[in-house]
Amino acid sequence: MKKMKWLMLSVLATILLSSCSSVKVLSDYDREADFSTYKSYAFYKTGIDQAEISDLDKKRILRAIEDEMNARGFVKSTDPDLLVSIFTREREQVDVYNYPYGWGWGPGWGWGGWGGWYGPGWGWGPAYYGPTVSTRTEGSLYIDLIDAKIKQLVWQGKGVGTLNKSKKIEKKEQQIRQFVSEIMEQYPPNAVASN
Repeated sequence: MKKMKWLMLSVLATILLSSCSSVKVLSDYDREADFSTYKSYAFYKTGIDQAEISDLDKKRILRAIEDEMNARGFVKSTDPDLLVSIFTREREQVDVYNYPYGWGWGPGWGWGGWGGWYGPGWGWGPAYYGPTVSTRTEGSLYIDLIDAKIKQLVWQGKGVGTLNKSKKIEKKEQQIRQFVSEIMEQYPPNAVASN
């Protein structure tokens, strides 16, 4: 019985963790592109230079993309089949939660003790709590794959998620790798469609 309980808890935890990704991913592609012909890549400096993030974060993103491309069998080349570009966007997201009622201690109206008295006094009872406002930074990372010969976009992946402002470099690098990895899981599109 105890083993069964632990087994059920571990299965439930696995399902919850796998279904709650912190990065929302979308991808789009040119249906006429033959993705099996792409074997090499290079970074598209002109596009990358326009990304509005720090040079250090650009390096981190490009390293993560390079790892993902290499893992898929691509070779970095001076005469590439694909050009890789990135684009970033950041915005403040404001969340407002309205909790109109709750329970608390304070002044109010209510029934008195033994005598059935009704009037103002102190005690436990319903209270009104105003809206709670929180802000978070939401970031978007676009990864564009451009056919180098015809100079046209053939695949685009987008990841959107909350950016944690951490002073720890390792945590920032891990977050960037997660963004890139989850976006690149959508490439090549034929493999994703067959799953």
